[in-house]
Amino acid sequence: MSWFIAALKKYAVFRGRARRKEFWLFMLFAYIIYGVLGGIGVATHSSALLAGLGIAVIAFLLPTWGVTVRRLHDTGRSGWWIFIHLLPTIGAIVLLVLCSEDSKAGANKYGPNPKEVPAFA
Repeated sequence: MSWFIAALKKYAVFRGRARRKEFWLFMLFAYIIYGVLGGIGVATHSSALLAGLGIAVIAFLLPTWGVTVRRLHDTGRSGWWIFIHLLPTIGAIVLLVLCSEDSKAGANKYGPNPKEVPAFA
């Protein structure tokens, strides 16, 4: 949960690097929240919960973009690769593969390797 909160605190930070753990735990908790709100909303036919789902998606939009761009930076790629997801089907698969790769060793032009820096100092 601390990784999710850390990503939310850096909600509009598009520079630097994010390790895989930060990226995937943020995505996991975001999709758990989406699933709970959507599932309960559909099961109870509650438009308020479905509206809450829409609000959650909008609220997590910038943090999702930020952590994804930082993750791409960690693999040594430009943050502009995030736009590959605009290609139907194949774009999401390519972005998934790019975000699944291991960090590039050492510092790169986007900053020091987050695996080598204390996470919560």
